[in-house]
Amino acid sequence: MNLRVDEVILDDGQPATREIVEHAGATAIVPLLEGNQVVLVRQYRYPIGLNLLEIPAGTLESGESPNECARRELEEETGFKCEELNKILECYVAPGYSTEKIHFYLARKLSKGHSNPDEDERINVEIISLAEVVNKIRNGEICDAKTICGVFRTLDLI
Repeated sequence: MNLRVDEVILDDGQPATREIVEHAGATAIVPLLEGNQVVLVRQYRYPIGLNLLEIPAGTLESGESPNECARRELEEETGFKCEELNKILECYVAPGYSTEKIHFYLARKLSKGHSNPDEDERINVEIISLAEVVNKIRNGEICDAKTICGVFRTLDLI
């Protein structure tokens, strides 16, 4: 991640300053078990001071494809591997100040592997029905944008 400050000239000739967060991009995965059970992760998010329930996700490493990143992050954070991984969406997180693009995947045919979270991650895995996840979004218990996008896109596809 890098922060840069650009001096730009607007269409009307006025100068302006733009602060831009350069980001390598990320993946987010909706892991769907048999019976429409979703594998989620609960972790503390320091910037907002809250424990959030989210779909697994992570930043692309140098030279890594989004597909490779999705498979790596799924196993690292949840301990699950998948036989089936389909890209379902991609979008910019906050194009007003960031270059970050998230690539969303639907993971199916899951099997238990071994989790290996990053040193600074404290993750608890929770398995919840898709219907309950939707209810938690609607009542505000799940308020993470990537999770909301991934879950509602998944609902369109299943």
